[in-house]
Amino acid sequence: MKRALVLYDGDCALCRQSVALLQRLDWFGRVRYQDARAVEHLPVTEPPLEPARLLEEMHLLTPDRTTVHQGFAALRWLAWRLPLLWPLAPFLIIPGIPALGQRIYRWIARHRFDLVPCQDGVCQLPRTQ
Repeated sequence: MKRALVLYDGDCALCRQSVALLQRLDWFGRVRYQDARAVEHLPVTEPPLEPARLLEEMHLLTPDRTTVHQGFAALRWLAWRLPLLWPLAPFLIIPGIPALGQRIYRWIARHRFDLVPCQDGVCQLPRTQ
């Protein structure tokens, strides 16, 4: 069975904690998780994944590898597939919620190193050119 793939920032403590929670909620093993900083192991997609964008927000590739969801949309996709999140899933499609959810997600993603302490000074985003 092909599984979805979540790409996350492996140097981010909040991201690692979030992935650990998602793994506990993934009773049926529907999702695989991969550190997006390991660019040599990124899957081939069309259009290609942009390593810098992968560090801005979580990306989820569907099991058939034809669709990439980012940020809140990735969380919404997961909510429909992880049993303990099913009660929450219908609320995530109410008009206005996706836009608000994405804004909140982006704010958390930008401030994630301030929200959860770094470990050994590793937490930082590469500077964009």
